[in-house]
Amino acid sequence: MFYPLLLNLICTINVEANTTIPTKFNWCDHNGTNYCTMNRNQHIPQYCGSCWAHATLSSLADRIKIDRGGKGIDINLSVQHVLNCGNAGSCKGGSIDDIYKWLKDLSDSTGSGVTYESSNPYMACSRDIDYGICPLLSWECVPENIARTCSTYPYNNGRCIGLTHYPNATISDYGYVSGVDAMKKELMNGPISCELDDIGLFNYTRGILEQRKNSTNINHAISVVGWGNEINKSYWIVRNSWGEYWGNMGFVNIAFGSFMIESHCSWATPGTYTLNNYPCYEGGENCLGSVQPKNPIKPNNLLKKNTGQALYIIIIILMTISIVYLYRKNRDQLTPKRYKNYSSI
Repeated sequence: MFYPLLLNLICTINVEANTTIPTKFNWCDHNGTNYCTMNRNQHIPQYCGSCWAHATLSSLADRIKIDRGGKGIDINLSVQHVLNCGNAGSCKGGSIDDIYKWLKDLSDSTGSGVTYESSNPYMACSRDIDYGICPLLSWECVPENIARTCSTYPYNNGRCIGLTHYPNATISDYGYVSGVDAMKKELMNGPISCELDDIGLFNYTRGILEQRKNSTNINHAISVVGWGNEINKSYWIVRNSWGEYWGNMGFVNIAFGSFMIESHCSWATPGTYTLNNYPCYEGGENCLGSVQPKNPIKPNNLLKKNTGQALYIIIIILMTISIVYLYRKNRDQLTPKRYKNYSSI
């Protein structure tokens, strides 16, 4: 889910003009090397309409892997950092363009970028969500919601700390493309994120997914990692963000011209990314940005939480009283009566 782009934007192509475009191309299997990073699931630990963030950060992470020649441990970027701070959307939808604009502005102004997943794991929450675990915690853009660590156990004075030093990735450029030819050319630089109509995706299992009726509603974002051709039918190789249980291990092949997939795509060029970190202590004491309160529940939700606990206790007390009352009322029926022996009279 995301906010569709309202303006026609000029396409910027990085690839050389004389580059030969092959009939098949796949970054997940390019000359025997997999340049694709992990497959994500936006729907756990609870539903969150953050496909726009998953698609863009997955494509960027792939491009970082390409830049590294496919060597080393994969760098996976924090979707939760974007939800907390990106101003590009929320769990109710967002923009595949605004996220790169935010990251470019952050990169230029601070020299820092989006944190790695291990410093801020995905919680499927944003400030505007009032269900599940989201109302119990703060999702404001503060240091502990950018990168954090939590030391030992709370009863041993453990605490959560926002970090001043953390691995992160920046971008040096970003842009937009649309149409088959422009998408192919840009894909030669690395995966891209694209908008589409998800109407055909829900029950997809295998094969090439082709549009059977006209799409009218762009409501989802995915990352395109390449293209292929089978029996004279060309298709895009698409990584979704619904987990590997879905589709073909989280992927789907979408026929050219289907579901408005060629209408608008975005890309970003990696800038700097951390390979040698500033070594923080286990508890983060030498990288102290801010300390999370021991009770992280937001004040406006505290009353709700305490009220719920009080009602629960009252119900338990009333149930206990009822059981005792019923037991005493029926005690004579529950216990065998003792009769006098009148047989001798």
